[in-house]
Amino acid sequence: MGVSLKDPQDGDLGEVSDINVTPFIDVILVLLIIFMVAAPLSTVDVAVDLPVSNAQPQSRPDTPVFLTVKGDLSLALGNDPLPREALQATLDQRTGRDREQRVFLRADGAVAYRELMDVMNLLRNAGYLKIALVGLEDTGQGAAPAAAPVPAAEPKP
Repeated sequence: MGVSLKDPQDGDLGEVSDINVTPFIDVILVLLIIFMVAAPLSTVDVAVDLPVSNAQPQSRPDTPVFLTVKGDLSLALGNDPLPREALQATLDQRTGRDREQRVFLRADGAVAYRELMDVMNLLRNAGYLKIALVGLEDTGQGAAPAAAPVPAAEPKP
């Protein structure tokens, strides 16, 4: 509680309703110093001598090979439809018989896991072992999938 010394009438000192912020500032400064000292102690700093890698960065292919499994289980290589029997011959032609080239496999969301594995087995049997699965990145901005409509209940008489 503060006291005002101006205009003392009849010898009584009046009360001042202003907040004295000096103790508040002192507390804030002490807390600031405590956090400044404690912050470096809370970080993880493990000294590790990491080895140097001499691997050359992989270059991205100019024309990646995209194999798509559509919702009706048909295949497409790039934008061209492809019968399953011609998969190996068409891939050999597209990659120049380079079986070390990565094949990017895309599938419709409605395709069953078993069907996707069948296509991966076809690729493996054709000699293409480097397969990358392609998906969409979830940025959190897309709309949630629509829920299936719930049938309305019939009114009871």
